[in-house]
Amino acid sequence: MSAQLNHTIVWCRDQVTSAGFLAHILGLPEPRHFMHFLVVDLSNGVSLDYYQVAEHVALQHYAFLVSEAQFDASFARMRERGLNYWADPAKRKPGEINHHFGGRGVYFDDPDGHLLEIITRPYGSEP
Repeated sequence: MSAQLNHTIVWCRDQVTSAGFLAHILGLPEPRHFMHFLVVDLSNGVSLDYYQVAEHVALQHYAFLVSEAQFDASFARMRERGLNYWADPAKRKPGEINHHFGGRGVYFDDPDGHLLEIITRPYGSEP
C-alpha cells in the first residue's frame, strides 16, 4: 500500500463550534468524539480532528473536492449564514467564485480564521 493521508489535526479555540461549522457547511454527519478530539469524517476515509487550545491558533488552509451538487448545497449554506467568500486565496475577489479547470471554487473562513476552500475540479485537471 502506498502512503495515504489518514487524518490531520485542526487547532481551534472551540472544537464544538469549529467542527460543527465544517460538518454543517459540507453537509457531513455530526462530528464524533475520539479521545480529546472532535472528529469530522470525510467520504474518502480522511478525518479532520479538531483539537481545542487556549493559546494562539496558527492558521491553515484546507481544500475539499466536492461534486457540483455538493458545491451548490455548501454554497447555499454559506450564503444562508451570510459568510464572506472569495474567488482567490488572497481575498482580492470578494463575493465571487472561480472557474479554474472548468469547475467552480470558492474560499471562506472558518470560525478560527482557517481558510477553507471547496472545489469541483482538482487543480491541474483539464476542462
